[in-house]
Amino acid sequence: MRAAQIQKYSKEIHLEINNVKIPKIDNREVLVKVEAAGVNPLDILILNGSIRMIADYDFPLTLGNELSGVIEACGKDVVDFQVGNRVYTRLPVNKIGAFAEYVAVKDEAIFKMPKNLSFIEAAAVPLTALTAYQALKEVLNAQPNAKLFIPGGTGGFGAMAIPIAKAMGLYVITSGSERGRSRVLSIGADEFINYKEDNYAEILSNIDYVIDTLGTNEIKRELDILKPQGKLVSLKALPNYRFAVENNLPMWKKMLFSLVGARLDRLAARDKKEYHFLFVQANGRQLQEITSLIENDNIKPSIDSTYKFDDINKALQQVSTGHSQGKVIVTF
Repeated sequence: MRAAQIQKYSKEIHLEINNVKIPKIDNREVLVKVEAAGVNPLDILILNGSIRMIADYDFPLTLGNELSGVIEACGKDVVDFQVGNRVYTRLPVNKIGAFAEYVAVKDEAIFKMPKNLSFIEAAAVPLTALTAYQALKEVLNAQPNAKLFIPGGTGGFGAMAIPIAKAMGLYVITSGSERGRSRVLSIGADEFINYKEDNYAEILSNIDYVIDTLGTNEIKRELDILKPQGKLVSLKALPNYRFAVENNLPMWKKMLFSLVGARLDRLAARDKKEYHFLFVQANGRQLQEITSLIENDNIKPSIDSTYKFDDINKALQQVSTGHSQGKVIVTF
């Protein structure tokens, strides 16, 4: 089979398409023929080695974190799936490789695709939807009628996070460029802020939750708009001691992340607020709940562009610009 691989961490976007063996499956795995794969900023971070302290990989490494496809074979202990099922998944962190024609994946990490989505649409869902779900449910323990702010919510993450948050009963505010206004309002956002015309830090206050998508430089302003006891979860800034403990990381990483995240923890604690960091995990049970939500509310992800597998480097270049209005997809 063909797989898009790197031989080392690099700042350059240059994946090689190599011929490798189709993976063998164990008793609890399924073999999926990949139809489409989502391309994410996370792939760039893995490529350039930015997240080595969270997840370090052996080489050659097949990149790619989420996919949709068809089950071609099942391990003997797999009971909930069968050959021919259309499935989607955010691959386990320690076993990525969606940029390939076939993938072996644990049955606990997959679920059947929403019936209202195509393969291309389904491939755009797992990573962002699970990120939103885990941020809102597990980290923030978000309560109905609370106010949530998502800065930069006009991209692929906002396309899933906004309707999921609305389904949980939250009041959702987001910001972005003007061309994204009508789209985010149409999927449920209650308020939109054009970041080129208005400074959200001067407009917003008494916010219950923030999901940060912008990174470390923005954290202080995001914390400032929270009410006392408000919570912020970052998808892009720095891990902290709390993150290391919650993910059962070894003691040396707990000590390291305690130092790395200390400034952000201090900023939050000063006003009795909480700073969290999230690195999304594979979870088939949560995908099942997300599937129900997508089908019941007929939620559709935003697709920026699609590329053929041979153009995987062009797809990654597109994501690296940071200007995608939705998800970038490669098809097989």
